[in-house]
Amino acid sequence: MTADVRRSPTLHDVAREAGVSLATASRVLNGSERKVADSYRVRVEKAAEDLGYTANASAQATARGTSAAIALLVADIADPYFGLIASGVARGADGENLIVTIAITERDPDREAKILRALRGQRPRGVILAASRTDDGEGRTVAELAAFRDLGGRTVTFGPGGDRSIRIDNRTGAERLGREMTRLGYRRAIAIAAAEGVRTSDDRLGGFAEGFEAGGGEISRVYRGTFERESGASSMRRALEDGVDAGTLVFTLSDVVAIGAMTAIRESGRTVGADIAVTGFDDVPVSRDVTPQLTTVRVPLSDLGYQAFRATVDDEWAQSPMELEVLVRDSTPGVGAL
Repeated sequence: MTADVRRSPTLHDVAREAGVSLATASRVLNGSERKVADSYRVRVEKAAEDLGYTANASAQATARGTSAAIALLVADIADPYFGLIASGVARGADGENLIVTIAITERDPDREAKILRALRGQRPRGVILAASRTDDGEGRTVAELAAFRDLGGRTVTFGPGGDRSIRIDNRTGAERLGREMTRLGYRRAIAIAAAEGVRTSDDRLGGFAEGFEAGGGEISRVYRGTFERESGASSMRRALEDGVDAGTLVFTLSDVVAIGAMTAIRESGRTVGADIAVTGFDDVPVSRDVTPQLTTVRVPLSDLGYQAFRATVDDEWAQSPMELEVLVRDSTPGVGAL
């Protein structure tokens, strides 16, 4: 006995069910820019739904030279920094009936280049590269972005390298944070940063040092790690072993790293804020939920993700200005409060 295998409905079936030509059904369901009368469109869409017809995305991509997808590359989707960017991209894509595919680079230049190469075969409408890159892998990434562009896709990067770039003024935001901390009376600081050459970390550390030193402060030590919470905790443990005086300010490259550092401070029997002050960067939602609430720099990440999407699909585009805001909270009460 042979199994009863049901045939998937075809575009011909939809056209016959709707009582229209094959060309009309194709224009409705394959996203043609040619205008179709609303009465025909309704009939075709209803027939497709009744029959359970699904368009062949690969065939559409081949025919058009592009698909109805936007590719987003992030370093770590578990990091709320990238999650907020992704939410902004998804918000924009939803409004344009596009889908978002996400790939994880793990801040590995080889992996990043490999993903970009593979995406050429998928033919997404555009690529948004939001990962925090290193100077080491810049050449390979730029080459892969250029190859994708040659196929007709648009590339948008956070930083240089793409057709269009999303700019985050990390250095200026961090410089303002450094000046504000000296206004609160802090003069001694240690820093927790990523490896040298990671652009986001370098800009934030450099900006903070500039502002802090301009206000009379000094960074005595810099501990290097990653963008992960545990790296913040382990770096802070090393700092505590080396000795941290009461009244010292700990500058960290992100809120996630700062929360790890706060955990290590508490584990050591010290107090965050009233003993050792801590700052973060980004203003992810959890920064307001920890105790004490974390002093940070607000980066409008979801809005930047939305702008990155618009940069991908709009022929005429210019990034709207977005100023980073210093938010002073209880993790830095000021030297007079110690």
